[in-house]
Amino acid sequence: MALLETHDLSKAFGALTAVNAVSLRVEAGTLHSIIGPNGAGKTTLFNLLTGTFPPSAGRIVFDGSDITGTPAHRIAHLGLARSFQRTNVFPAFSLLDNVWLAAFACSKSWRGLLWRRADRYPEATAQARAALADVGLGEKADQPAREISHGEQRQLELAIALAAAPRVLLLDEPAAGLSPEETRRMVALVRALKGRYTIVLIEHKMDIIMNVSDRISVMHFGSLIAEGTPEEIQRNAEVRRAYLGGVAA
Repeated sequence: MALLETHDLSKAFGALTAVNAVSLRVEAGTLHSIIGPNGAGKTTLFNLLTGTFPPSAGRIVFDGSDITGTPAHRIAHLGLARSFQRTNVFPAFSLLDNVWLAAFACSKSWRGLLWRRADRYPEATAQARAALADVGLGEKADQPAREISHGEQRQLELAIALAAAPRVLLLDEPAAGLSPEETRRMVALVRALKGRYTIVLIEHKMDIIMNVSDRISVMHFGSLIAEGTPEEIQRNAEVRRAYLGGVAA
């Protein structure tokens, strides 16, 4: 059963059509990857799914409900959370404070915020600590974010997404800029989350894509040109020629 769908979803910026009539089905509990060269429209598609941009045409359906045009501040409450290509954390805040903000922002009510100390929200604190533990940063909860490595900051951003208690995780190049060892650690994290969450992954590292994906969609100039299992994508001559090169040979 599809948990997240798009129907002829499009986004135009003037004369440029960044996403062109994309119809996508993401099955519940799967890891669905989206690949394509820079400029293919992958991140724009994520921006549409998360309400950053309104679509020019088409629909977005989440768990059977049409959420087209829902603003970004409501999307996380519906159960979609994302990471970004560039690390997006508060460097002066502790790891726990960074994640606590996400847990609190997606809690049921902000009532009483002006009259209660942050430590009076035990549910948000417990949720934040659990998210940090999930990504292997539990022991560094009180450390400022600026003092941890780039790889750990990427893990922290993943914890921030998890703290929102999402049903769908949208991960935009989580291994970008990581060393080989940091990449292995990130892949292990994504594998551990697979099955617990429905995951939509954008990634340029084809060895990662082929090893973790259940299904892969290929974008080119804003359009979907292929979709299938990793094996089917590897056998697709057009995809191999355009995107995979020697990795698929």
